[in-house]
Amino acid sequence: MPRPASRLMVVGAVYKAVQKAMRPGGPSLGDRASALPRMARAVAAGDYVGVSKGRLALMAAAAGYIASPIDLIPEAFAPVLGLADDAVVLGWLATQIVEETEAFLEWERSVGRASPGPTSSSGTSSAGSSGGPAAGPGSRGTSGTSGTAGRPASRQTVRGDVVDD
Repeated sequence: MPRPASRLMVVGAVYKAVQKAMRPGGPSLGDRASALPRMARAVAAGDYVGVSKGRLALMAAAAGYIASPIDLIPEAFAPVLGLADDAVVLGWLATQIVEETEAFLEWERSVGRASPGPTSSSGTSSAGSSGGPAAGPGSRGTSGTSGTAGRPASRQTVRGDVVDD
């Protein structure tokens, strides 16, 4: 059974994630939901290194656990504990989705990848962005290098990277 301190930490993390997700001007729930498959594709292709394949697999497993009728602690045997394990997993998943989509959407903007939608943050159409030099700093041109840094976009530093220069 989770200790009261760990329950408070889960509630606090979920509260912070909800505050971040609901802030004015931030990405909508729809933007975040549509970013998840793009993030998975970018991670699988090696373009986005802000989240590991293992973390994505854990997020998918958590979603499957929540949706599955099979539980580690079934509600039929221990109703309170059975709901508590689902709540902890759901809290972790919600927090991860908010944090990871926040970082991914920021990365997309920084490399000039506009999310498919009616407008980007600059108010211009984002569909069909060429990714050329006019797409902004850090964008991938036809040579596969980023901006003035001269390294592939997949090698750019992102939140959480340790740089040993």
